[in-house]
Amino acid sequence: MSEIKNVLVSGGLGYIGSHTICQLVQHNYNPIIVDNLSNSCLEVLNRLEIINNRKFKFYQLDCTNLEELEIVFKENKIDAIIHFAAYKAVGESVKEPLKYYFNNLISYLNIMMYLEKYKVKNFVFSSSATVYGIPNHVPLFETDPVQKATNPYGSTKIMIEEMLEDYSKVHKDINIAILRYFNPIGAHPSGLIGEQPNGIPNNLMPYITQVAIGKLEKLTIFGNDYPTSDGTCIRDYVHVMDLAEGHVLTLNKFQKENTGLVIYNLGTGKGTSVLELVNAYMQANNIKIPYVFGPRRQGDVVSNYASTKKAETELGFKAKYTIYDCCKDSNHFQQLNPNGFVKINK
Repeated sequence: MSEIKNVLVSGGLGYIGSHTICQLVQHNYNPIIVDNLSNSCLEVLNRLEIINNRKFKFYQLDCTNLEELEIVFKENKIDAIIHFAAYKAVGESVKEPLKYYFNNLISYLNIMMYLEKYKVKNFVFSSSATVYGIPNHVPLFETDPVQKATNPYGSTKIMIEEMLEDYSKVHKDINIAILRYFNPIGAHPSGLIGEQPNGIPNNLMPYITQVAIGKLEKLTIFGNDYPTSDGTCIRDYVHVMDLAEGHVLTLNKFQKENTGLVIYNLGTGKGTSVLELVNAYMQANNIKIPYVFGPRRQGDVVSNYASTKKAETELGFKAKYTIYDCCKDSNHFQQLNPNGFVKINK
């Protein structure tokens, strides 16, 4: 056990990373941000400084660049690493598998090389519920088998989980947490940061929000003939602020005990259908969302949600935000930022 103060956050200006920065500050950790801005922008740093009323140490570099990455470790005493930096679009990973294998695996391996060289004892990996594949049952437990991935993005998460398991067998003094996210939505209550994808959104919530402000004409819901109460797929939508809090609670646990390798689901433990989410958004914000039903999408599973009992028992993690909160915060962010992250003055 050792005191954790300086936390390297790779991909710290991305959607989940930026919200985690806010929670780290709230709990008196000192985040050091690394991001190559491939799926984020510098304005997020400006907004993080406004929200938290402080400056951050920021390195614009790519974690696949071994030489550049070492500068961060040379210039700072790193106590813990939260590794977000990865490409994450499932569809793109199918079209460009090499891009995904190179970026996601090499960035992870480089980070781990310096973790070892600079004797960093705490590591948190941003994983995904995609590792469970097509579920045989719900809710999903951490003890459920990891399935063969249906896309290269999922494969990179599974490979890294396997590498971490191998590493932890040899390095029992290193605290390693694999956090499997379900479906993050919502935004920071300030409305200054939130999910702002490049181009047409791949995820449901940013698509809904862009329909809400008239940027997109209508929402297509893929499939309304699934064996669910309303015929649409069921997912575990968790507020990004709850998800961010899960990372802080993990670091808190590391400070109290030597955990070795631990795995936690981060979700709400409840399933919400696509149609329920759309209706909640309309009710929460008093906005009409035009939608149509389209054919099922290949690879979509009927139902996918977490058991969060382990995270609740061992970390004290419990989702505090409701689906209505998620919808209100997502809409607030989109209304304030109709054209994305335009620079604002401090």
